[in-house]
Order: sequence, then C-alpha cells, then structure tokens
Amino acid sequence: MGEKTLKLEGIHPPDIFGLREEKLQLLRNIFPKLKLIARGEDLKIMGDDPEIAYFEDKFNLMVNHYDRYSKLTEENILEVMAHEDGLIRETPGEKGEGELILYGKNGMLIKARTPNQKRMVDSFKKHDMLFAIGPAGTGKTYTAVALAVRALKNKEVRRIILARPAVEAGENLGFLPGDLKDKLDPYLRPLYDALHDMIPPAKLAAYLEDGTIEIAPLAFMRGRTLDNAFAILDEAQNATDSQLKMFLTRMGKSAKFIITGDITQIDLPRNQVSGLITATKVLNKVQGIDFIFLNEKDVVRHPLVTKIIDAYERTAPGAKREK
Repeated sequence: MGEKTLKLEGIHPPDIFGLREEKLQLLRNIFPKLKLIARGEDLKIMGDDPEIAYFEDKFNLMVNHYDRYSKLTEENILEVMAHEDGLIRETPGEKGEGELILYGKNGMLIKARTPNQKRMVDSFKKHDMLFAIGPAGTGKTYTAVALAVRALKNKEVRRIILARPAVEAGENLGFLPGDLKDKLDPYLRPLYDALHDMIPPAKLAAYLEDGTIEIAPLAFMRGRTLDNAFAILDEAQNATDSQLKMFLTRMGKSAKFIITGDITQIDLPRNQVSGLITATKVLNKVQGIDFIFLNEKDVVRHPLVTKIIDAYERTAPGAKREK
C-alpha cells in the first residue's frame, strides 16, 4: 500500500474538485482501487504504487488542461481518461469570429475581433516593441494584456509588468481617501479588470503575491531593468517625454513591450507635451518598433461609443465641416 499527496498550486480547489466535490467523486468512480481525500489544496492518494503513478499522470494532464483553458468540466475529465495521450480533441468555448489569443476564465475565448486588433497580434510576432494608439473602446489595452498573459502561459516570459501614469483627470489625488495604494488603484483598475477575465482568481492572486504579475504607477519603473518580462504601458498619452523615454529604456534581455494610448484624451497640463505624440515622430522609423493606429471601426463597446467618437472628431479643431 502506497501513499502520495499532490498539491494544487495557485488553483482554487473547487475548480478541479467541484463545488461539492462532484468532480472528485467522478475520479473516485474511475479509480475505485484508490482512496482519494481532498483537504484544501492537497489531494491525498492511497493505494497500489502503479495505480497511484497512473492516476498522477492523468491528474497532471487534467491540471494542464485547466491551466490552458481556465476550465475543467466532467466531460473534459472523461476525455483525458479516454485517450492515452490525454489530449482534448475538442477545445471548449463558443464559436465566433476573431483570432483566438487565449482561453480566459471559465474557458472564455479571448480574441482579436477587429482588423487592427488582429494586426496587433500579427505585428507582435515580428516586433519586440509595439505602439497601439487609438480612441476609447478599441480594445488596445485588452488585446495587449491578452498577449502578455499568453506569453506568460507559454513560458515566453517570466513576468508581466503593467504600468500607468498616475495623472489626475479632474480630481486631486490628495482628496481621495486611503493610503497610496488606495489612491492609485482606481487608475490601475482597467488592468485588473482585464486580468480577471483571463486568469482564474486564485492563480491571479498568487501571481500578484509573488510578483509574477506586477501592476504599478509609471514612476515606480525608474532605475529598473526588465529582463524576461512582458511590459505594458497603458494610457501613455499621459506620460511626458522624459517619462516615456525612461520607460522605453527599461527594456532588458528577452523583453517585450507594448505601449497603448489615446492622443485625443491627454490629461497633462497644457504646458507639457505628451510623450506618446513625440514617440510617433521620433521612433516611427526605428527597426524593431511598430505603430498600429486603431479607429472607430475597432470599437468593441456599446454601439453608441462609435457614434460618440465620430461626433467628437467631426467637431474637433481643424476637422473638416460637412456642408
């Protein structure tokens, strides 16, 4: 009689065992010669050594499936058991248009759904640094975060760094309640929201805890070298020339950078030039850097957002008036 304990690292146990251990009970039915006891993140296995070894191989395939698709159903478990190689023949999730980037939480398909979002995906295969510039709702930040999470899952990078300038948009940080983290979190919330769509809560919490994923204000990047990292600077239109140059020069070995921003929504004081605008002029011919400009056709929010953007563009200074 042998005994072994397997540990779920960074995975919410009900995602593997079931809310009422229904998936664990399925495993007990499949392996009647083994005794399986779940305690939190630990799964204790008792039985004959060859049977334990076979179960461990299948269990690891189940966990690998969950890591890839962020979902494990009873049907998935049965299919892992049915094939010697343990591979799932039918990938989960609904069908639909768009280029698949990765499987998000609960098997949700994260896709590049517009032409310029697809250009971002294609361009990033060839360039180590990419600027994605466009109006609100075009999915530039969401697509960038999806590419970063995919690179982390594929072990192409060791960590993800997400940064934003902490620039006030009509509010004063000093009047917001709480400590520095409480004051900064609202500025970083869109990055958290994207991550919550793509990574199961327990694993995301583990990544944030051990620094595998770091979300920080742009000012915290000074003096660092980002090796083997996927770094994203969001809302780059609110970085000054010196701040953006500082961020771009943090690039270390085996690093990937995406810079996103909307040059129509600059919150800097009027006497300061947006570093993003300067970068489009200074870096547009540098080999290894690509610029992708998204527009109202890439908006993936409510249909009214497209109309709002179009209306503002028509009434902007210098815009051509319709006769």
